[in-house]
Order: sequence, then structure tokens, then C-alpha cells
Amino acid sequence: MQNITKINIDLRAELKNILNKDEQYTIPIFIPHLGCNNECVFCNQRKISGNSKIQNLDEIRKDIDEHLEYLKDKKKIQIAFFGGSFTGIPKKHQIKYLEIANEYILQGKVDSIRISTRPDYISIPIVKMLKTYNVRTIELGVQSMDNLVLESSKRGHTAIDVIRAAIIINLLNIELGFQIMVGLPNSTLKSEVMSMLKLLQFKPKQLRIYPVYVLEMSQLYDMYLKKEYIPLTLDDAITRTAEIIKICRSSNVQIIRIGLQSTKEIAANNSKIVGPVCDNFAEYALSKIVLEKLEKQIINKLDVDNVDNIKQKIEICVNNKYISIVIGPKKINKIYLQNKYNIDLSVKGE
Repeated sequence: MQNITKINIDLRAELKNILNKDEQYTIPIFIPHLGCNNECVFCNQRKISGNSKIQNLDEIRKDIDEHLEYLKDKKKIQIAFFGGSFTGIPKKHQIKYLEIANEYILQGKVDSIRISTRPDYISIPIVKMLKTYNVRTIELGVQSMDNLVLESSKRGHTAIDVIRAAIIINLLNIELGFQIMVGLPNSTLKSEVMSMLKLLQFKPKQLRIYPVYVLEMSQLYDMYLKKEYIPLTLDDAITRTAEIIKICRSSNVQIIRIGLQSTKEIAANNSKIVGPVCDNFAEYALSKIVLEKLEKQIINKLDVDNVDNIKQKIEICVNNKYISIVIGPKKINKIYLQNKYNIDLSVKGE
């Protein structure tokens, strides 16, 4: 009987920023495109919905109550205002939203509040006001720290605005989060790595990484049709994202999102989507990172004196929660390694 070579793989270091998150549960309140007066090339919300309305406050309360009923056994709960540039909303409306969310904090039902906004919509008075309502986390839609990329994407702010906003948020002791994108116009792997290295200097608590999708009715879609913009392939987007994740290993930032929401949800408002479209993008990116370690371990264990060219049996032993990442979506890692090294590979949880 042919021997089985067993390899024990510890992936905690490779994935420490991904899978060891705080037990934080979020109640999302969406304010689509509300408060943003800019129109980035990749965004089509203004063309789809026009000027969004202020949400009905009673509906917000109902939404929160329904989530709380579902999350009643959870300990750490946060109300998050997503979708728009929160601090660009008229101040009186910001306060109405915050007052509702803060009621639940004062009642002991919720721990904190999170908002997302643009870097150029941040100032000391704004952040002080947010803090009085127990806003704990501010996410900045940075997208890039390369001014050429920001200008090409018509972001309407510069890297200096990001630096100023991050300093203010840190100074006032609020958790800082960043949102970045890979594949923007004139962006390269080098510029994206540079952007991430600059952002890590501000010790962000959390990070979201999004590949660029080209949505119909956006300026980027027009640029795509005119061949002025070439979207990333899925492989390129995965490679760039994996490199950013690896850079983050040297920090304590938690990567709380990789990839966009389901493409079916996006397609509900768009008849066409172009680019690295993938519903399980995160799993592809993480599997690519894991593959590097797997390959090195397998090479070290291969019988170089296998003169009969018999398929060697190798068993990867890994923590149960990493099994699907090791195998890879559609078994891409397993198939690649078996074909390249002429092995019979199995993965076992422990």
C-alpha cells in the first residue's frame, strides 16, 4: 500500500486579518446616494434613482426593531448607516437619524453607531457632533491614495483630504475604517499597494476591498464602450486583492468585506455589468493566498526520487474552518496542485 504523506497547515498568520473578527452584529440602515453631491465615474445611482428622499423615521425604527428581535441573543450590536455620504446630509436630518439610533444605545439594546462618508465631508465640528451621539466608527470611502487615479475617477477629493480626515477621526478617538477599490481608471497594482501602505500608517480598525464593476448608465460604462477603460479580468482583480490582503498582515486592521454584494442584487437595477463579476470573490482571493503556502509545503514533501512516476498521496490537515479555502472554489487549488505535481491530494479537517 502506498504511503500517505501528511502535511499539517496552520493558516492563522496568513488569514489573521480575515477570519478572527470581533463578534459584532450590524443592523444596516441604507441611505442610497443620500448626501453625496459628487458623481464618480463608477457610480450610476444618480441616473437610476435621481435625488433620493430622506427615509421615513418610523420605518427606520421598525427596521431596527425587527433586526433586534432576530438578534436578541447577541451581545455586541451596532446600527450602521450605509449607502450614502452620511455627513453630506443636511445636519438636521443627520441628527434625526442619530437620535433614533442613540435611543437604542441609551436603552441598552445597541452598543454603538457606524456611519460611512467621504473624506472631504469630515471636519472637527462634524466628528465632535457624531461623537455626542455615540458614533463609534467612521468609514471613509477613500478608493485610492493616488491623485491621478482619484482625478480619473472623478472622486472630487484628493489624497490630502483623506489624510486630514483620518487625522481628525484618530484625534477624536473614533474607530477609523477605510473602503478602497481595485481596478479604477489609471490604477495599477503598484499604485494600489502604495495606497494601502499609506492608509495603514493611520492604523485603521477596519477595511473593505471592492473590485471595480462597470455598471450600465455610469460614466465608466461609456468609457468602456469607447475603449477608454479596460476592466480588470477576474484573475487580475483576485491577484491585486490578494496582494493588498498580504500587506495588511503587518497590521491589526480587520478586513470586514472583500468583494461586492451579490451580482444578482446589483443586476436588479442594472441590465449589464462588466468586469471581474463574481459572487464568491472573497473566497477566490483567500484561496489564492493560501495556495502559495500549500505549494511550498508540498514541494518540500515531494519524493524527488519517485523514478516510477507514481502519483504520490498527500493529505493536507487543516482546521475545519479553513477547509473550503484550502480546496478553493470549484476545487481550483486542489485541481491545480494535483495536475502540476502529479499527486493525489486530499484535505482533512481537524
